[in-house]
Amino acid sequence: MVRLVLFLVAILLLASGLAWLADHPGRLLITWEGYEIETSVFRAVVIVGLAIGAIILLWSLFRQIWSSPSMISNHLTRRRQQRGLDALSSGMIAIGAGDRTSAARAAIQARRSIPNEPLTHLLRAQAAQLTGDRATARRIFEAMLGSPDTEPLGLRGLYLEARREGEHEAAMQFADRAAKLNPKLGWPLEAKFEMQVKTADWAGAAETASLAKRNGHLERSVAERRRALMLAAEAQRVEDADADKALTCALEAHTVAPDLVAAAAVAGRILASRGQTAKAAKIIQLTWSKSPHPDLAAAYAHARIGDSTHDRLDRIKQLALLKPHDVESGIAWATAAIDAREYGVARHALQPFLKDKLTRRVARLMARLELAENNDAGRARDWIARATTAARDPVWTADGVILDAWSPVSPVSGALDTVEWRAPLTGSDGEAENLAAEIADLLTVDVEGSKLIEDGTENGLTDQATLESPDWQGSPRARRTARIRAPSSAQQGGEDTGGTTPPTAA
Repeated sequence: MVRLVLFLVAILLLASGLAWLADHPGRLLITWEGYEIETSVFRAVVIVGLAIGAIILLWSLFRQIWSSPSMISNHLTRRRQQRGLDALSSGMIAIGAGDRTSAARAAIQARRSIPNEPLTHLLRAQAAQLTGDRATARRIFEAMLGSPDTEPLGLRGLYLEARREGEHEAAMQFADRAAKLNPKLGWPLEAKFEMQVKTADWAGAAETASLAKRNGHLERSVAERRRALMLAAEAQRVEDADADKALTCALEAHTVAPDLVAAAAVAGRILASRGQTAKAAKIIQLTWSKSPHPDLAAAYAHARIGDSTHDRLDRIKQLALLKPHDVESGIAWATAAIDAREYGVARHALQPFLKDKLTRRVARLMARLELAENNDAGRARDWIARATTAARDPVWTADGVILDAWSPVSPVSGALDTVEWRAPLTGSDGEAENLAAEIADLLTVDVEGSKLIEDGTENGLTDQATLESPDWQGSPRARRTARIRAPSSAQQGGEDTGGTTPPTAA
């Protein structure tokens, strides 16, 4: 709009000037080299204007002719670039559609038209991958490493090729190089974390999770959860070999994720072994209130070395009251009560779970209780029989597979944080053989003499010293049953000795 106004103003001024000259027709005389030119001022101005216009026109034509070769070259270059861009577009579409022939043809055209374009290298590499020419694809990606602009692209391509070929060490090196080249890239850190988890490098994975959080690749909560899982796994791994490192890892993991049973159990055991009973108890109580587990109960019961069975019973009672309606609380309380020969307390602890919430461990504890308190093999046998049909107890499970111990990843799918403490829905029944063996042992009861006959052991009672003796040659079945019945012999032996034997696991 402004330009239009300026143009109109200029035309108005020019017309006004010409009109003024027309109204004042002066005479102009030019004498030069014997020649005389006489004309009016108006005509002279017009002639000068036309001469200037002609000069400008001739100069423009000269410039056009002079620059025409470069103009033609630029035109041809633009056409070639347009053909290359069209080839890139059609090639990417062909790769996405899985059209190998069109992708290869487009890659050739793009290479001819725009050979130095980074996208041309990518198209050629992906076309080679689509046709199965892995060697060519790898060579193209390696060539990209020579340019700072395409080096990250080449590293990612080589990483993916190494993963496809199963070369995990090479893939880790490419990812590590890419992470050092540009820490802002997210895929190298994710790739490193994934491979470190697969190789059980828990400490390295924890550091990678921290680096991803520092560079903003993961949300704070996700990164901290990952680091806690890795630290808990590392603490679990080095607990026996390096207690200091295990304690450091466990405490940091517990601070971030207090629901992790493994971290709390490791920290509790190590702190208890060092006499830090109060700190160990505080950690275990916090985790128990979120995720009750037998490992926590065992660590809590033995948090103070040298305690009597009654001391352990009092401590477990406090822990159980944190989650009074959870079956783990009842089992832990009853186990400690049986060890302390407080059989009435044990019955009270198990009573809420004997009907609708009966599990196999609860039934087996009742069998142990009947033997320990009344030496009633018949009722014990009945409880063991009920255990075969009772609900299965919680175990560490992931993707339908039962695990021996907690792990930060599923051994089936490799998914993170999927291992749960819950009753298994599917899979083989790992307790079936043990239950059947216990039933068979209990069927060897001599009703008239009220004696349990097991591999020549009278009364079905094997004291703890005999059980632990290397000279006792009882069968594995007899050993299992003897462990269940050990409290009966302790009852016959008199008062509580105040020993520090851990509660027998139900």
